[in-house]
Amino acid sequence: MRKRSVTLRRPRAGDMGRVVQLHGELYAREFGYDATFEALVAEIAAGFVRHFDAKRERCWIAAARGEVVGSVFLVKSSATVAKLRLLIVDPGARGLGLGRRLTRACIRFARRAGYRKIMLWTQSHLAAARRIYENEGFRVVSREPHRSFGKRLVAEVWELKL
Repeated sequence: MRKRSVTLRRPRAGDMGRVVQLHGELYAREFGYDATFEALVAEIAAGFVRHFDAKRERCWIAAARGEVVGSVFLVKSSATVAKLRLLIVDPGARGLGLGRRLTRACIRFARRAGYRKIMLWTQSHLAAARRIYENEGFRVVSREPHRSFGKRLVAEVWELKL
């Protein structure tokens, strides 16, 4: 797969299901997460569809040869704060800078939409995602150990001031 062969587009029918499936499969295989993680992703995707605000929110689907190979969502948290959610890149599309492209799309849109800050929630062991966030200027503002998805994890909240 080549960098130019991956396009970012708005979601189409069936894409939300694929985003949920991709998260469920990848996190189970790579990190041992249980089905409660997939359920959380499904809830986030459903909430996005049900409450979508076209002026303040977006979802980008990364597609290659007609297949969904990644996604990211930017959702309204408040009038001044947006949340980056569900960043994922299929293993077959890694190494193309796709995670960075998706994250930068969120940042550009958040600035145009008038947000002052982007927040995100992630886990301390997700090194590739954390590297992207750090390189784009996000900073960790809190860490908290927890038990979720059948694992002992350390949740991190990151923010980027716009």
